[in-house]
Amino acid sequence: MPVRLTPDQRKKAINSIGRYLEEELEQDIGEMQAGFLLDYFLTEIAPIVYNQGVADARSFIDEKLQDITGTCFEHELTYWTKPPGKGK
Repeated sequence: MPVRLTPDQRKKAINSIGRYLEEELEQDIGEMQAGFLLDYFLTEIAPIVYNQGVADARSFIDEKLQDITGTCFEHELTYWTKPPGKGK
């Protein structure tokens, strides 16, 4: 599943890339070049992060489901095993 950005997210990401390169690497690039770099990251790097997020979510859910029987269990046919006067 490709990672997609809204137009506003894309614009903010491009601005952030441009600022990072200028402040941290003293490289001034234009909006078009920053957009190309963003496209590269979304195509090449984002799937790694996305897949790790899915794996983390699955691990979390698997952990919660391991004890579902203990958490969501109701004893069956217990009406007649209750003390007299407590079942009705």
